[in-house]
Amino acid sequence: MKPVVATPPKVILLDIEGTTTPVSFVHRVLFPYARKILPDLIKRRRHDPVVEQALAATKLLAPGKEPAEQLLTWMNEDAKVAPLKTLQGQAWAEGYADGTLVASLFPDVPPVLRAWYQTGLTLAVYSSGSSAAQKLIYAHTTDGDLTSLFSAFLDLEMGGKKDTASYRKIITTQGWVASDVLFVSDVVAELDAAGSAGMLTCQMVRTEDETVAGDDHPVAHDMTEVATLFALPAPASACL
Repeated sequence: MKPVVATPPKVILLDIEGTTTPVSFVHRVLFPYARKILPDLIKRRRHDPVVEQALAATKLLAPGKEPAEQLLTWMNEDAKVAPLKTLQGQAWAEGYADGTLVASLFPDVPPVLRAWYQTGLTLAVYSSGSSAAQKLIYAHTTDGDLTSLFSAFLDLEMGGKKDTASYRKIITTQGWVASDVLFVSDVVAELDAAGSAGMLTCQMVRTEDETVAGDDHPVAHDMTEVATLFALPAPASACL
């Protein structure tokens, strides 16, 4: 496999689900856990400002609907809606805190991220999950706390992940140069949007997740292949 660039990127912007974390962990562990405890969490913490604000936002987005029922509807639809993501993050925080949840990353991810960080690359996350939920995942992995590797955790406050304007906003707010940024995701529409904003792109096609490769972006099957394609450093063990 030969590099597809002459000059390696300086910033690596990463999706989570299907890229660094198995889809099965999100859909079979995180989502069911949030669904199970969310009704009780809303009752117990109804005076918590974070919960209050999320419920108020739910009412604004779905007027006339019972917030708890609307949240369940959004969960069934896997909707990328900010108040739902906030409350899911609150539920997961409780699960991580009591040890019920431990984040599962693909095994190639931690060593490659560490290699990139140690050589001075800027690492950041852009996910539909709230920034708080992103930090929880990387703070409670089977490889320990990895949050210090990242300079930014970006969520839907930047805009939808399939909108070019979102990536332009990220570039502006972070002070990056678009052509220096590599965005890695398993979703072609997200990569299309990032590419339209001037970023380098790479589709992560994980065999375990049965991701279908597109035709318009370089394809990698793990983080080591991303490193090879974009002339980035890789752990010594991956080069043997």
